[in-house]
Amino acid sequence: MAQTKSAKNLRQMLADPEKIVVCPGVHDGLTARMALRVGFDALYMTGAGTAASRLGQADLGLTTVDDMATNAGMIAGLDRDVPVIADADTGFGGPLMVARTTEKYILQGVAAFHIEDQVTTKRCGHLMGKELVDTATYTARIKAAAAARERMGSDIVIIARTDALQSLGYDEAVSRLRAAVSAGADVAFLEGLRTKEQMAQVVRDLAPTPCFLNMVGGGVTPLVNADEARRLGYKIVIWPLVGMSSVYLAMREFCQELKTTGEIKERYTEDGRTDAGVRDVFELCGLTASSEFDKEMGGVSFAKGA
Repeated sequence: MAQTKSAKNLRQMLADPEKIVVCPGVHDGLTARMALRVGFDALYMTGAGTAASRLGQADLGLTTVDDMATNAGMIAGLDRDVPVIADADTGFGGPLMVARTTEKYILQGVAAFHIEDQVTTKRCGHLMGKELVDTATYTARIKAAAAARERMGSDIVIIARTDALQSLGYDEAVSRLRAAVSAGADVAFLEGLRTKEQMAQVVRDLAPTPCFLNMVGGGVTPLVNADEARRLGYKIVIWPLVGMSSVYLAMREFCQELKTTGEIKERYTEDGRTDAGVRDVFELCGLTASSEFDKEMGGVSFAKGA
């Protein structure tokens, strides 16, 4: 039985009428570790961030299932209690490939994933010119995912995403999500919402199916905070650029400083310690916990400290 504690935890959160799940977007171990330290209930592995961090490429459908599943599994493995919701793009092919993708995500310990209705050569939902498959092809993807989940004895959460709003309009987008839910999806995700009125309407139109909201800085959807998203009726809200934007801004600043001055000035905490020094980073990544485990198990590699 491919059951995971994190998937069970996520389903409990979705069943809580007072709960909204707010997820920061993370793309690697370091950004995931920081989000875990802050104490988020769940994490979101961004496909765009995976493409940028693993390939150095834009979100244009260049990542493979192995790129995505391996990255998602690494993040999920950092804390098996904390659900990781992962982008699964289009499922990477027809029903057979979608089933294989689902199995890979289940075996990696992912709590939930979303599959969309773009063509295989997809692009970020907040870019223009997206091409879509027809509804039958889309629902076949969802059916394949649900069948693989059942075969694996898993409780992974399937999130149906549609990008139809941009080119086919609101009614068609909602129709596709309803079809996806009938095919086995647990959560509905209408990408590219353009007004708060649309944001509220889709929750009403798809009730009682839980709805998923994507908050992208510089994108087409108005940004709302967690309280407003809760009032609108959403159950899951992701901020996928948290990791990417923070790395972009900080890396730009530090590189400019090094290029201009030939050095990086140390930053200090309020109590005068060096901030973000090498030991801080290593501690975030489990230095003490790892060395203590080794000693508890009878190892001697860290007997003299680390």
